[in-house]
Amino acid sequence: MTAETPETLTLDELDYQLLTALQLAPRADWQRIGAAIGVDGSTAARRWNRLYRTGHAWIGCLPAQLALPSVVLALIEVDCVAGRLPEVAADLADDPNIVTLEHVTGARDLLIQAAFPDHVQLGRYLSLRLGLLPGVAASRTQIAVTVHSEGSRWRLDRLSDPARQALLEGRPAPRGTSHVYTDDDLRLIKVLSEDPRQPAVRIAERTGLSPTTVRRRLDRLDADRSIVYRCEVARYVSGYPISVSLWCTLPPGDTGRVVSKLSGMRETRFCATLSGSANLILIVWLRSVQEIAAFEARLSAQVPEVTIADRAVALWVLKLGGQLLDPHGRRLRTVPLGFWSDPVSDAAEDELVARLRQSGG
Repeated sequence: MTAETPETLTLDELDYQLLTALQLAPRADWQRIGAAIGVDGSTAARRWNRLYRTGHAWIGCLPAQLALPSVVLALIEVDCVAGRLPEVAADLADDPNIVTLEHVTGARDLLIQAAFPDHVQLGRYLSLRLGLLPGVAASRTQIAVTVHSEGSRWRLDRLSDPARQALLEGRPAPRGTSHVYTDDDLRLIKVLSEDPRQPAVRIAERTGLSPTTVRRRLDRLDADRSIVYRCEVARYVSGYPISVSLWCTLPPGDTGRVVSKLSGMRETRFCATLSGSANLILIVWLRSVQEIAAFEARLSAQVPEVTIADRAVALWVLKLGGQLLDPHGRRLRTVPLGFWSDPVSDAAEDELVARLRQSGG
């Protein structure tokens, strides 16, 4: 955090069009972005630099497999000891496996989305990292069985159809193949996550790969839809400043049809089926707190199979897609996503296994 007073901005329609264009084509050159919104490339670049410099907009990226079955995505609710929430949040913010970290209302203090390579690592994190953290009173965990929609699909939708088509033209159709990440791929994505618009030459310098190799790998990752770009905007200027998490119950036989409806709703940021009794979570962005009741009424009318079991409003989204944010949703810095590891915790687990082995003898 910085002691300086962050700059506040008022975005105009051209800013929103620029952000929509970058949501559709995050690495397109400025001439192409400018043409889509009716300005020259230098004007588009200048406007973006202003938004990015002040933390009001940014582009992140992460491996798409963070939302695939090969990775365990956990939804963790944390209760904090009275007065210790800021300390706990600060301790967790730099954990590379935490994708989203929110201070929320309701029956939990913090709501976390975190990724793990397997269930063993999830258990190790819960018992030997989170469970031992000073200030944590309790936690509850569910596993995202299937992620149906996530933040990279959310759009401001401020462009005309011809402009949208011009930006998407030439992008290869999904190949439908399952990509296995190499170490070079993961290193490339980690460097790219700090600034997804940096040129291939700069990425090559930082990864030790050649510019040609960088371009080829990025093209392949894009064609396989194995890399996810997220052009985000500070929520207080997004038009949708209220983030609400809804825990729902859904009859198992209705899942496919219902989640298709939910994922297509304008407000939906995240939708996943869960392992718990509330077997679905829906995270939506709304224009005001007063819209919550109206949205829930519309949800009940359009998808009557869904029953809302609980809800939480985000008071501060501290981390979103690996980006640390201030209370107004302005970007502070990037925490490149990866899997948590800790030699001390590994040693503690090994000691426990050895103790269990001796007890069994």
